[in-house]
Amino acid sequence: MKYKFYLIFFLTLGFQNLSSQSEINRIEPPNWWVGMNYSEIEILVYGKNISHLTPNLSYEGVSLVSHKSYENPNYLFLNISISKNTKPGSLIFSFSEGTKTVLKQNYELKPREEGRQNIKGFDASDVMYLITPDRYANGDPSNDNMEGMREKMDRSKIGGRHGGDIQGIINHIDYIKNLGFTSIWLNPLLENDMEEYSYHGYSTTDYYKVDPRYGSNKQYKEFCDIARSKGIKIIMDMIVNHCGSFHWWMDDLPTADWINQWPNYTQTNHRKTVILDPYATDQDKKLFTDGWFVRTMPDLNQRNESMAKYLIQNTIWWIEYTGISGIRMDTYPYPDMEFMSEWTKVVMKEYPYFNIVGEEWNLFPTIVSYWQAGKVNANGYTSELKSVMDFPLQNALVLSLNEQSSWNSSWGKVYEMLGQDYLYPDPMNLVIFPDNHDMSRIHAQLGNDISKTKLAIAYFATTRGIPQFYYGTEILMADKTGDHGEIRADFPGGWNGDTVNAREGKGLSAEQKDFMAYMSTILNWRKNSTVIHTGKTIHYAPEQNDVYVYFRFNEDEKVMVILNKNKTDVNLVLERFSEQLQGYSTAKEIISGRNITLTKVISIPSKTAFILELK
Repeated sequence: MKYKFYLIFFLTLGFQNLSSQSEINRIEPPNWWVGMNYSEIEILVYGKNISHLTPNLSYEGVSLVSHKSYENPNYLFLNISISKNTKPGSLIFSFSEGTKTVLKQNYELKPREEGRQNIKGFDASDVMYLITPDRYANGDPSNDNMEGMREKMDRSKIGGRHGGDIQGIINHIDYIKNLGFTSIWLNPLLENDMEEYSYHGYSTTDYYKVDPRYGSNKQYKEFCDIARSKGIKIIMDMIVNHCGSFHWWMDDLPTADWINQWPNYTQTNHRKTVILDPYATDQDKKLFTDGWFVRTMPDLNQRNESMAKYLIQNTIWWIEYTGISGIRMDTYPYPDMEFMSEWTKVVMKEYPYFNIVGEEWNLFPTIVSYWQAGKVNANGYTSELKSVMDFPLQNALVLSLNEQSSWNSSWGKVYEMLGQDYLYPDPMNLVIFPDNHDMSRIHAQLGNDISKTKLAIAYFATTRGIPQFYYGTEILMADKTGDHGEIRADFPGGWNGDTVNAREGKGLSAEQKDFMAYMSTILNWRKNSTVIHTGKTIHYAPEQNDVYVYFRFNEDEKVMVILNKNKTDVNLVLERFSEQLQGYSTAKEIISGRNITLTKVISIPSKTAFILELK
């Protein structure tokens, strides 16, 4: 991406002299709830010349434990404790200068909504639909351009804002459900008031505010409620590694170590192996964790106690406020690793049935598995993260589908990668995917070969783990250049005047309609297929005929999956699979719906997946 570079260094901070005039401009978190496990919170209070003020409060069940300030006179941090039986209501902070009260601030303690503590997170029974909100549907043109915000809508610009919003997703939630999806992962919705490339959402400028070009906090909560009523879980994309350079605090940091600072701009080295490397230097480790992603993304310092509390509380606040069912944490290995363990632990303590998936973009299971809860690591690090993104399997499948036949079958890459599941404490809790918002779309990766793309869909829908598919996959959307703006192209039919309306089938080719039906058939079948959700896996080493066979089974059900990538039909001899087929004589092929007799040989059409429910 091309950015106008902005870097603000606060190696020495000069502040105004204190005066008797004080004011409060911001308080975060903006409220809290009674009855929480996390009941001792630190409230950030920001305003002019407030650090010297003495705070007080009087509210039954709530005590002001302590308060502190850093070198900036415009911040106060208040630690309050909320007892178990505290009643909801509005408490009042008073701030005094000497014997005189000079400021008062209301702070609301809300009642918890029913069921919040028992939120059920995403799991292998789910299929995620990944959406880049700016590019999905423009449901409310009135918020396309907001007064005072730096970047305006420009749909002609590939990297510009295009106007998609929360209302657009609400308008089409039944379409998503009918496709067979049970959860929606949204790229970040929080305010990104950056000068350009603000649409992607990864440069947060306000951690407590939905970007008004998407909607409001209230509308986001309503969206989560609507989705829940339809049996769809919402997964929130979060970033604790960095913020945007136009975040409100960047002009007036509480303390110099609020962000990771360098004498000159220093970018992360992206050397993820330093975390595990017994020979890595402290310098290389620091460069990895404290270096900035890009100049416009200041690196947050989670070793600062108040920053750490701020980020933990912000996460809990959004879960409690919206009732989301999961989090996808961006760049999971980049922040301070001990903080990430604590962050995850605290969230899971508050919401024990919740789920969080961390992004570790690495192609080696030895690296990815390091971050999953339950892994015994050589350096003693203990992670609390339940799920990770399975980038190694994604890469292996693409290689397998694109390679020519060889003496030991081109399916060997994916077969051997799955065989390394012993490295993961919980392989069923890995998020698996053919592509996402940061890589070329799967149809493009597979050379726009529809048959290969169908094989990829069948595989990710039936192997172990939690499948995620990117919006537009269902209509074979593909990029030509790999530019992120093109990868995150507008979904056709989401804007007034679009000549193609994919959701209604208007303007789609026969191939696109067929593919949508193909994908929907598999995903809707998967919804009720317990054996795919929780069943065990047995796979057979691929032979020279370039057919890959595996079984998913439990005590009551068994499914046989056959993936044929040959350009010709294959007569598959079943004798090799006799142990798994014992007791079964027929099967239903779920894609075509036809019944198949399990004789000695099954004819598998070229470049075709068979998903067989054994009878």
